[in-house]
Formats: sequence, C-alpha cells, structure tokens
Amino acid sequence: MGKAAEAQTSRLSASRLDGDTTSSAVSMLEKETGDHWAPREGEGEPTQDAENQEPSASSSTEIIAAENVENTDYVTGYKLGLLLVSVTTFFFLLMLDMSIISTAIPQITSDFHSLEDIGWYTGAYQLTSATLQPLTGRVYTRVSAKWVFLFFFFIFEVGSLLCAVSQSSVMFIIGRAVAGMGSSGLQNGALTVISGAVPMEKRPIYMSIMMAFGQTGLITGPLIGGVFTQYVTWRWCFYINLPLGGLAGLFLSVLHVPDQTSKPRVSFKLLREIIPDLDLVGFAIFAPAAIMFLLALQFGSSEYPWSSSTVIGLFVGAGVAFPIFLYWEYREGDKAMIPFSMIRKRIVWVSTLQFTGLATSVFIGAQFLPIYFQSVKGVGPTLSGVYMLPNILSSVLFIVMSGALITRLGYYLPWAVVASAGTTVAAGLISTWAPDTETGLWIGYQIIYGLRGCGIQVGLFALQYALPPAQSALGTAFLIFCQNFSAAVFAVVGNTIFTQTLLKEIVRLAPSVDPQAALAAGGSAEAVRSLVPQGSPELAGVIQAFATAFDTVCYMLIACAGLSFVASFGMGWVDVRKKKEPEKGDV
Repeated sequence: MGKAAEAQTSRLSASRLDGDTTSSAVSMLEKETGDHWAPREGEGEPTQDAENQEPSASSSTEIIAAENVENTDYVTGYKLGLLLVSVTTFFFLLMLDMSIISTAIPQITSDFHSLEDIGWYTGAYQLTSATLQPLTGRVYTRVSAKWVFLFFFFIFEVGSLLCAVSQSSVMFIIGRAVAGMGSSGLQNGALTVISGAVPMEKRPIYMSIMMAFGQTGLITGPLIGGVFTQYVTWRWCFYINLPLGGLAGLFLSVLHVPDQTSKPRVSFKLLREIIPDLDLVGFAIFAPAAIMFLLALQFGSSEYPWSSSTVIGLFVGAGVAFPIFLYWEYREGDKAMIPFSMIRKRIVWVSTLQFTGLATSVFIGAQFLPIYFQSVKGVGPTLSGVYMLPNILSSVLFIVMSGALITRLGYYLPWAVVASAGTTVAAGLISTWAPDTETGLWIGYQIIYGLRGCGIQVGLFALQYALPPAQSALGTAFLIFCQNFSAAVFAVVGNTIFTQTLLKEIVRLAPSVDPQAALAAGGSAEAVRSLVPQGSPELAGVIQAFATAFDTVCYMLIACAGLSFVASFGMGWVDVRKKKEPEKGDV
C-alpha cells in the first residue's frame, strides 16, 4: 500500500469506527455509488516492498472511501468566531450585491436610457451564476473549500469593479455577468465551509446567523443603494464590495478551514487529476441549453416578437439540448454533474422546491418593491429604502429566532409551513397596493412578508441532514442552482409582466403619453412625473399605470410562495438533533 493510502487509512482509524474501518468505508461507498469492489486476482496483503509500488486499485478505492467519511476536525472557540465573521461578511456582500441594485436601477436606467434592459441587470447575473452552479458543486467535492471559495470571490470582485466603472448599459451588463460567475461558487461555498466547521446538530443556529446577516444584506441593500444613488453615485453600490471583500478574504486566507470530508492539498497535480471528474461534457451541453432558454425569454420580452424566428429558434435549441443533457447525466451515474441518484430522493427535490419557491418570491419582491415606492409613492431612493425597513427587521428577527428554536427543538417542518403560508398571504395583500395606500397598511403587510425568514433556510437544513457527507456539497450546489436559475427566469418573466402591463395601462389611462417614452423614462420618481406637463390631469393616470403594473407582478410572487407552501408538507417530520441511525454498510 502506498504512503498516500496509508495516510488516508490512518485518518479512517481515527474516526472511531466499529470493526474494520476500511471495509466499512468501502461498503458505504458501494451503497452510495452502486459500484461493488472486490480485490483483483493476486491481490491480498501488501508485500514488504509494497511501498515502492504504485497504489493499486484497492488503495485507490480506500482513498475514495475516505472521502466519503465525515471529517470531525471541527473549529471551536475564537477561531470559529473569526471564521464565522469572515464567511458571514462574504455572504452579506453577496446578498447585498443582489439587492443593492434595486433602488439604483431607476437611476441607472435613466442614465443609460435603457428601461428595456432592466431584466438583464439582474438576469445576466443570475444567468451566469445558475449556469456555473452545478459545476462548482463538483469542484467543492474534490478540492479544499477554502481555496475554491477565495477563487470565486476574486472573480466576483472583478465583476463588481467592471460594474462600478461602466460607461454604458452593455458594459454594465457584462460586469453583472462576470460578478454572477463569481457568485456561482460563493453562496453554496459559504454553506459548505460552515458545514465542515461545525457538527450537524449545531449547523442550524450557525447557518441561521449567517443567513440572517445575508438577508440583512439582501433587504438593507435597497436602503444602502438608495443612499449611494441619491447622495453620492450609484457606482458606489459596487465599489463597496472591494474593500470589505478584500479584508474578509485576507482573514479567511490565514484561518484554518476544515473540509467536511478528507481532501488532498491543492496542487497542480490535483487539478490535473480532478478535471476528468468534473463532467465537463455535461457542462458543455447544459450551459448552451440554459443560455438559449434565458436569451429566448429576454429577447421575447424586449427586442423581438415572441413569434420571431430568433426567439423560436432559441427555444427549440434549448428544447433539443436539454434532453441530451438529461441522457448524458443519466449515463454518467454518480460521476454526473447532477447525479440522478441524489435528486430522485424525495427529501432533495421537495426541499429544493420549498427553498426555490420562497427564495424566488423574495428576490423578485426585492427588485420591484423600490419601483413601487419611487414611481408610485414618489419618494427618492433613500426614503424608498427606509420604507422597506419593516421588511428588513421582521425578516432578520424571524430567521434568527427560527434557527435558535430549530437547534433547541429539532423539528424544521413547522417553520417551513409558517414561512411559506405567511409569504403567500403577504404577497396577496401587497398586490392590493395603490397610489393612495395608507402607511399603516404597507408597513403591516411588509411585516407579514418578513415571515419568510422562518423558513428561508429550512430546505438547506433538510438537505444537509439527509445527504451523506460526500454529497453534501453537490446537494447544496443543486439547491442554490435551482434558486438562481428560477430567479433568472422569473426576473425576466417579472419584467415582461411589468412592462407589458405598463404599456397597456398607459394607453388606457394616459393616452397622450407615448408608451415607449414611459419605458425609456425609467422608474425614478422624477422621471415618471416628467412624462406629463406639470399640473396635467393625466399624471394620476400615469401613476396608476405604474401601480397596476407592480400589482400584476405580485401575482407571480403569490404563485412562487404558494408552490413553496405545498412542497413544505413533503419535507418530513425529522428531528435534526438526533444522530442518523447507521444503516447496514454505513459508517
């Protein structure tokens, strides 16, 4: 047996396993992968000169088996605190970047005269993030999470810089796409880092803390973006990522970050070895399919008629490529970028539906709520952010409270149901907002909307508990992929609903206003009110048209949250405080 294999075997021996560690680990590997290993003819006990030989198939299997055994090298004390602060800072900036643009979008569209591009400002980010997400899951299963995480954050920072110095709408969209590429490995990476740092029974509270601050970034983003847009420049919405991210990256680079399973040290040799295991063929099929589908949605909603050959051709191309991708993934088995053996487990796809439906409702809501406050209520970017404080504070409160109680009480199902039901009801109430909606009503409805915090992290807890350590990173990546892909699709769908409703309502309520001029004006209070002469009786019609367009988008939020509510009941009555009972062949 080679030295590398001996090192892995010694790690296995330290894991307090019953009986023969290696055989148990191999049994577990066989159970998870469906492959059965037996020594080849002539193999047996290692000879005296075995250390001078290349590792055999059996030693390779032992190494792979070791990767399926959970590492118990957890972080404690002040080191855990520093690690949590660093990763939470990254998570905060990531969530902040997703929403800080919302109050800046009206001004950006006015500066670039590009209201028709509003879907791309979020869609380009979500497109690249969702496309790369499954591939990053494969990377995290083989390479140290710390260095993979820092690599993707560097790309994210480059994208932020491009957005900050953009001179045109096209350049800004490119910057958002690059930032999205970086984000593809950050959200799931942050969750993977925490999973390796603390034991299962403590993950709910630590992940809740991280996600609470992340939700703070997601919800305070409009307020911060409003301040920058109104008093400095919207470009600082992206400059802010550079110093804060650089400081957090410096701390993380010197901290010990344990992996959930044993992994070799990062080297060029390791990178050469894992490339064949990344399912690059599957990625090469999946990426064009996803891009063609999202491009078809974007082009059909803005530049081309839905019946045009360009849009139809893109839909057809995606429709042809996607079944080919599914066949390839099925053929690859557990080596696939998205293993079917994992996603066909009920807890995986149900948790994914619950998480995706709820998160999509949150993301789209964060994009359009500032449009309502600015275009309809007529306030500036800063005050529109202040008007969203009830949403912010209630969400953070419910996230931290639910995380602490799940850790103490153990059961996550009730929180998922309450969160989804509350969000569905709140979206329905928000869809009644009009130009004359009273302050008490829009504050109260946002507090109810904050109930989503009770269950925004529950799908992740369920997935972490149900999957073995070797599939934890893959499962997390799949969950975040579905969330980002759904957000990318519904960002475009939401923009289409908004713009088409606005065009129809402007013609009906303000006939003298050119509908295309209304689109080009953007969503800022000043731009909307400049569409008609001062004192014009048609101003009320213009404002009502924007209010109706916003309300129509809320119907989509109701549907997404409703899907999450239905899926919640399939997550099972599980106590995460209890250790999973080992099955035959498990470690």
